[in-house]
Amino acid sequence: VQLQASGGGSVQAGGCLRLSCAVSGRVFSVNDMGWYRQTPGKQRELVAIITRSGNTNLDDSVKGRFTITRDNTESTVYLQMNSLKPEDTAVYYCNAEVSRFSGYFTRDTYWGHGTLVTVSS
Repeated sequence: VQLQASGGGSVQAGGCLRLSCAVSGRVFSVNDMGWYRQTPGKQRELVAIITRSGNTNLDDSVKGRFTITRDNTESTVYLQMNSLKPEDTAVYYCNAEVSRFSGYFTRDTYWGHGTLVTVSS
């Protein structure tokens, strides 16, 4: 199972970016999917999470600016980031809980490689 993230880059404050992350590999189902971010010297923090049925939870710092969506047919999660601020600068990681079946069901969490988002003032 692999998670392939894309969409990071550099923008000025007030700009927007869209991150995407696709799950590939033999899976039974993709459950919760999410985005986290990390800056140097700090722990990775949750930005947004979305369940398979579409329920979302966003960190207060991004509510009203970021939107998380997913396409279950493509096993892809998106993070639309609008009104970006310099404090949004971080490496963003996608995350997915995946169910697999190999004679029995297992649930594991996988991470994508980070994608850098840089917001300049």
